[in-house]
Amino acid sequence: MASNQPAPEAPSPFSTDSYGGAERSVGEWNPTEDSIRPVRGRHRVAKQRGLARSSTVLGVGVIAAVGAGGMATAQDKAPVSISLPDSIADNLPDAKSLPGVGAFMSDEEEAAPVAAAAPLTTAGLTSAEAEQGADAGEALRARILQQAEQQQASADAEAKAAAEKAAAEKAAEEAKKQQDEAEAEAAAKKKAAEEAAKKKAEEERLAKLAASFSLPASSYTISSTYGQSGAMWSSGQHTGLDFAGAAGSPLKAVHSGTITSAGWSGSYGYRTVLQLDDGTEIWYAHQSSIDVSVGQKVTTGETIGRMGATGNVTGVHLHLEVRTAGGSAMDPMAWLNSKGLQV
Repeated sequence: MASNQPAPEAPSPFSTDSYGGAERSVGEWNPTEDSIRPVRGRHRVAKQRGLARSSTVLGVGVIAAVGAGGMATAQDKAPVSISLPDSIADNLPDAKSLPGVGAFMSDEEEAAPVAAAAPLTTAGLTSAEAEQGADAGEALRARILQQAEQQQASADAEAKAAAEKAAAEKAAEEAKKQQDEAEAEAAAKKKAAEEAAKKKAEEERLAKLAASFSLPASSYTISSTYGQSGAMWSSGQHTGLDFAGAAGSPLKAVHSGTITSAGWSGSYGYRTVLQLDDGTEIWYAHQSSIDVSVGQKVTTGETIGRMGATGNVTGVHLHLEVRTAGGSAMDPMAWLNSKGLQV
């Protein structure tokens, strides 16, 4: 027959007196099926609830304490130690025997992550920095500053290299410009020297020719030039060069040669033809008299006749023509100039 009285309480493995006295061990408790049977009654349920609450609060406190110890950032304070009484630690149940927990545990001991062994205050620090007691924030700040300095130094080096390159290019360009100017100046001087030498050589040549050529008259005025147009010439153009002067003044051989014609020649009046060694013919027209004969050899400056006004003329003058070996007329003034004679 069941009893309405509550079952006697099982002895507790530890207890304290009402005055907070020392802990006393009362012997080992060996639970049986009867002793762990649910106990009805408000008083027992309240004590169990209170124990459950105490266990929960204790577990949360342990977790919070461990987390606080790992999260501590002060470097000059010792870590907080959390310990349990030996009687409690010795009598705690094995975690593997707890329902729903043993399945998550293995017999093999797993190595704790390396990062978990280090407190957060030394995260990212080298071993040397950790030994020197460096703070993670200060170490990060120092590294950021160092990286910024390195980047600035790199930027300064690049800017310096770019400036040096630009300066070198500018110097090379300036040097090339100076070299080009020097070469141009040297080329201009060389050209001027060549032209001066050429001019000097031409002057010497003309001087030598002038020694072997002579103007046809000594005292004269140019009255008509070659190619001049007018009705007084039968061809419509003047074919020679007119030297106006005094009647009877001597006419000279411009160069050594042979007399091929000497006598009257229609509108030319008295005319003498002097053929040079290269075949060029010199015509002397409107002479008042002729002093040479056909086939005669003459030399430069020798008198061959006298200035007059015979033939188709309007006054006393020498009509001088210069023709090629084929008979074509050319400008007498240009020809005389080519021989070093200034008309």
